Amino acid sequence: MRAVVLVLAVGALLTAMPRAQADPFTELDVEMWFEEYVSVVKDGRAAWTDASLGTNGVVCAQCHPNAANTHPETYPKYQKQLGRVTQMWEMVNWCIRNTVEGKNLAADDPRMTAIMAYINHERRGVKLDPGKH
Repeated sequence: MRAVVLVLAVGALLTAMPRAQADPFTELDVEMWFEEYVSVVKDGRAAWTDASLGTNGVVCAQCHPNAANTHPETYPKYQKQLGRVTQMWEMVNWCIRNTVEGKNLAADDPRMTAIMAYINHERRGVKLDPGKH
C-alpha cells in the first residue's frame, strides 16, 4: 500500500512541476542559422570540386555534377561496394579512397560536414526513402 501511495505522490509532484522549455528563438536567429548553413553548403561545393581531396586530379563533380546520383535520401542502405548497410559519409569516403585516391575524412571533419550539407542541399525536397537502391 505504501508503494501505491508513494507512486501517486511522485506522480502528483511531477505533474505539478513546471516543464522545461527550450529558449525561444527569433527571426534574427533563424536568419543567422540559415546564413551559416548556406556558408557550409558553399564550402561543400568547393570541396566537391577540389582536386586536393585526392592525388590523381579527379574531383567528386566529375562523376556527380551538382551531387547527382548521390541519393542521400536513401541512406542508410546496403552498399555493394562496402558489403553492408552504411551511412552516406562512409560512401563518400569510399569514393575519396578509391576514385580520387585520397585519404578518408573523419565523420566530424568540417570538410565532411560541408560535403554532406552540399549533397543534401542539392537533393532538398526529395522524399526520404531509406534503404532504397
